[in-house]
Amino acid sequence: MNDVSQSAVILKPAASAQSFDFDVTIVGAGPVGLALAGWLSRRSATHALKIALVDAREPEDSIADPRAIAVSHGSRMILEPLNWPADATAIERIHVSQRGHFGRTLIDQREHGLPALGYVLRYGSIVHGLAQAVHATPVHWFRSTSAAAPTQEHDGVTLPIETAGVTRHLRSRILVNAEGGLFGDQKKAGKSAAAGDTRDYGQTALVGTVSASAPQPHVAWERFTSQGPIALLPMGGVRGADYALVWCCAPEEAARRTQLSDDEFLRELGAAFGDRMGRFTQIRGRASFPLGLNAVDTLVKGRIVAIGNAAQTLHPVAGQGLNLGLRDAHALADALSAEGPTPLALATFAQRRALDRRMTIGATDTLARLFTIDFAPLAIMRGLALTALEFVPPVKTALARQMMFGQRR
Repeated sequence: MNDVSQSAVILKPAASAQSFDFDVTIVGAGPVGLALAGWLSRRSATHALKIALVDAREPEDSIADPRAIAVSHGSRMILEPLNWPADATAIERIHVSQRGHFGRTLIDQREHGLPALGYVLRYGSIVHGLAQAVHATPVHWFRSTSAAAPTQEHDGVTLPIETAGVTRHLRSRILVNAEGGLFGDQKKAGKSAAAGDTRDYGQTALVGTVSASAPQPHVAWERFTSQGPIALLPMGGVRGADYALVWCCAPEEAARRTQLSDDEFLRELGAAFGDRMGRFTQIRGRASFPLGLNAVDTLVKGRIVAIGNAAQTLHPVAGQGLNLGLRDAHALADALSAEGPTPLALATFAQRRALDRRMTIGATDTLARLFTIDFAPLAIMRGLALTALEFVPPVKTALARQMMFGQRR
């Protein structure tokens, strides 16, 4: 586990007599860190950057990860120049509703003239594709290497790293923290945002892959219940019957359901979701993790910048976490490529990301809380709001484009 955070920065006088090992050091080789390394290495024609990537894991550990993630069409567009996985399943329609109450809205790719609204793929697939892209560049990848708290000077950052028991100090002009982890891991490690938004939703996500007897291929479902949303994301399989499940519920219910047999679990899922896809016939790879919001209010401190989950960890509702992180990385690559590894480039990046972060974090936080209040009048208002979207196309279009592309500046 890497120990890099903005709050851990130690300020020291300049050590300008020392040479720099790298222009940019990226800590964290998940999808966001890998994407940043790939984009920077290909787009730094004006400022040829020497880039390092540090991660405590071996890439093969992540490549075997079967978890499913949702990637918007906008994210696919910016990832295409690197390496897009061949096993991605397109989302052509999204069905949003609330269990036990009226009101629903449909978002269809044909309304937007796009081949898909988004895609579902294994975490391991996207890491594998991005790792291959980075391997083809001059990026120096420190594998199985842990990072300690950085020391920041006025002209650079020194990062202690340890590989196979050997410690060395990397000196870089810019340090990027892309090592965020999940909310539960951050909470255990005491890495909640000291200055920013932190919220424990009191929910746990049950995840896995389920099969349905009457699937609707390429349709994603967001079904709100009194304990949290149920998301079903198409993953293909035989007859398109496989779906990635994200079932958000109270922690005590999650603990109880974790102990259920497969048949009992599927029966309870069917009762909570409904019969729009017949009955659920199989569940594989069950796991769970707690949910919360952890967002820093300042992306940049000196020459250290946070992106991805290191900058904001979100509720999985609407599947915005990874997409927001990829937009962070893309904007940072733009700024560093255009202006070089300087504080000015980081200031430009932070300014350009402010609106998109504020809107996306605010929207997911509101949805996560608003749709779990079990109060009849509020349920009616939610139903009216969902139904109204069908009759006010400009509003629905604006919401859909925010999910797919974010706010661009």
